[in-house]
Amino acid sequence: MENTRKTGVLISVLGGFYYVESEDEIYECKARGVFRKKNNSPLVGDKVEFSLQKEGYCAIENILPRKNSLIRPPVANIDTLVIVSSAVDPKPNTFIIDKMTAAAVNKGIEPVVVITKTDLADCEEILNIYRSSGIKTIAFSKFEGDEKKEISNLFPGKIVAFTGNSGVGKSTLLNTIFPELGLETGDISKKLGRGRHTTRSSRLYKVNGGYAVDTPGFSTVDLERYEIIKKDELQYCFPEFKEYLGSCKFVSCAHVCEKGCSIIEAVNDGKIQKSRHDSYVAMYNEVKDIKEWERK
Repeated sequence: MENTRKTGVLISVLGGFYYVESEDEIYECKARGVFRKKNNSPLVGDKVEFSLQKEGYCAIENILPRKNSLIRPPVANIDTLVIVSSAVDPKPNTFIIDKMTAAAVNKGIEPVVVITKTDLADCEEILNIYRSSGIKTIAFSKFEGDEKKEISNLFPGKIVAFTGNSGVGKSTLLNTIFPELGLETGDISKKLGRGRHTTRSSRLYKVNGGYAVDTPGFSTVDLERYEIIKKDELQYCFPEFKEYLGSCKFVSCAHVCEKGCSIIEAVNDGKIQKSRHDSYVAMYNEVKDIKEWERK
């Protein structure tokens, strides 16, 4: 009996095993050693080809071409990246949010910002920052129904990854919209001022005609280390900059502090949010002196 080959979606990686969904069945697989040799391990969200051998042993044979991937969170083929922040406890960190929206745009992924715990604190300022920047932004309270529907409508036919600092309520949000998931949640650590890491590995869940990926909490250190955007590409990762690019006084304008910069003028005129430009400048200064060989 020859080995049978199937194609499926990798939904979870746990303890060296890869769990692939194919035709509404889940197969436990091992990955061929060739992936480790090429330093290209399968990621959650990958479309893969796997074999069913006569002994019943399943093996991932091939990773189909990816349209994108992130290292942190470690997922592939994402259509939408939902960046979850909270109105309070912990307070929103616009620099972290801006790094993730930029990383998403850089990978061809639609960023969506969701602000949780809006029943506990006012969030109009943070909502205005991102809505005026052309980024879909949703205020979420577990007591409101319209927001649940708006988030649920992100899923049909798409892979939607959720990420955010621990304690912002990612798992609670997913449980509220899709109670059948029953994800583990944790309280805020009062001593540390941050949440416990309740989600231990990336996992893909089938919901509302698409897939949701719940991921471990990320940190500033992770972002700085893994999702570095080249300085010349950074300007394209802020959607609100688009209409001003190419109209600066100098062609080589870095949009940091140069005279005649159309983006700085837009910030001064209130057309671009100052906090967004501040994040751009901070990100630019982080990468401006990094050499190409240092990125590898």
